[in-house]
Amino acid sequence: MVAMTKGIKVFEIAFNDPSKTFYCSGDKVAGKILVEVSEVTRVMAMKVLGVGCAKVEYAKGKQRCREEVDYLKYEDLVHLDDHPADTDGSVILRPGNKYGYSFGFELPQQGQLVSSYKGKFGHVQYFVKALMERPAQPALECKKHFEVEEPLDVNTPDLLSPTGGMKEKKVTCMFIPDGQVALNAKIDRRGFCEGEEICIDAKFENTCSRIVVPKAAIVAKHTYQANGRTKVFRQKLSSVRGNHIISGMCDAWQGKSIRVPKIKPSILGCNIIRVEYALMIYMHIPGSDKLVLELPLVIGTVPYNGFGSRTNSMSSQDGSVSNASNSWVSLRMPSSVPPSYCDVTRDCSLDQPLTPLLDDYDGGDSPIFMNAPPFQFPPLPAYSEVSVKYIRSVY
Repeated sequence: MVAMTKGIKVFEIAFNDPSKTFYCSGDKVAGKILVEVSEVTRVMAMKVLGVGCAKVEYAKGKQRCREEVDYLKYEDLVHLDDHPADTDGSVILRPGNKYGYSFGFELPQQGQLVSSYKGKFGHVQYFVKALMERPAQPALECKKHFEVEEPLDVNTPDLLSPTGGMKEKKVTCMFIPDGQVALNAKIDRRGFCEGEEICIDAKFENTCSRIVVPKAAIVAKHTYQANGRTKVFRQKLSSVRGNHIISGMCDAWQGKSIRVPKIKPSILGCNIIRVEYALMIYMHIPGSDKLVLELPLVIGTVPYNGFGSRTNSMSSQDGSVSNASNSWVSLRMPSSVPPSYCDVTRDCSLDQPLTPLLDDYDGGDSPIFMNAPPFQFPPLPAYSEVSVKYIRSVY
């Protein structure tokens, strides 16, 4: 809808299926250009255009960086059905009547479009524009946007394979070595959709004198390219955290979950805009930089169907995961029945723990405090008659 000029009451675009939230490659975009006039109006021509483009624009100092890529270009001349036209093709519209110019076109096939996107320094937009040409007057135009969502299936072998990694960091205090922290983490697949849970298996080790906190977050990386320059914008979307880890201790996550929030799918096929996601697992170290491990994610549109991932995961265990079995941690779960609690002895301390920080002690079981049993005096001996007489003779 646009601001009306004199003589034009209604000039707007309406799609045939207004309930349709988005279109995919190969879909047909169809609708009508609705026109109502308040006075007799001659229309020389009515054009309809389908436009889709990616655009990047931002300032780099005094320079204005700008780049644009077209993905959809459609143009056609539309006519009124069952309405007489003059020899020059023009028609006369009269007040009190409602006119509709029908249009329709197909979107390009898969691989030639990218999903709609709106970001900080760029966007990908699709819209239909109508142009009304009248004699001795400027052309009147209106436009209506529509969303495009390219299908991205997360059930491919590459996205169903597990991924993981290990990081460690030496910590110093005033240039003096202060131990190190390390983490090892993995997830069972790389492809997820909105609303799904990402299960994390991880182990964290702390041999420095500080109390560290393990955390995980889903982050988005938006990359914009224009005039040969690149601009990157990072954004944290959701996060979880674990328990504090004191000096000389370790902690483990077994299936700790983080939910994928409502976000747009990954954009990987655009030359000037790229949207990538990652699971960032890190350890917060007071007074030092974080220890960060990033595992790449692909956010798709076709949800996980539950098949194929287990086979890929188990086949890869003897590969990449088994290589880590000789390291300081192995994340595979035992296949046998776990022992009873009375047979389990819990000892997570390291061989040579450093002196921990005691300021954050919050009670409970802690290896830095020993809970001794309460002292009990032995029972008094029974006095005999002979011992009582002896005592009286002494005093």
